[in-house]
Amino acid sequence: MEKATFAAGCFWGIEAAFREVEGVISTRVGYTGGSVPNPSYKEVCTGRTGHAEAVEITYDPQIVSYEQMLDIFWNIHDPTTSNRQGPDVGTQYRSAIFYHDKKQKEIALSCLHKLQQSGKFKAIVTEIEPASEFYPAEDYHQQYFEKMGICSSGKCGWK
Repeated sequence: MEKATFAAGCFWGIEAAFREVEGVISTRVGYTGGSVPNPSYKEVCTGRTGHAEAVEITYDPQIVSYEQMLDIFWNIHDPTTSNRQGPDVGTQYRSAIFYHDKKQKEIALSCLHKLQQSGKFKAIVTEIEPASEFYPAEDYHQQYFEKMGICSSGKCGWK
């Protein structure tokens, strides 16, 4: 099993999209990329902790590749808006790839370069940085869409 960590706006929708992917073993939403240890949702929402709302994904690379995970990431949010996704504004909603090893970094940089060359997006602002401590969000945030009845059994219609 391997881990992938992505930030692309509010973590609820990102988590729901990845929970539908064959080969994804588990997901958890939380906070990463900041300087405050063990932050709360309320603290992260101030934008002063430096953390991004993110999803940490455990997946089976024999079933789904990191490249496929990145393809999903690029297609479920707008990587051209700085510190914003839809109505959510602030550094906690930034677009970021948190790589867990050198191979993930190289793949992420290569995919970013190819996507920029493709002309699909004007100017991609997605940050690519090493994974740091991941702090799980409060329980009520985990699988939020499923808990709220927006999705059933992990099916939200993202595909």
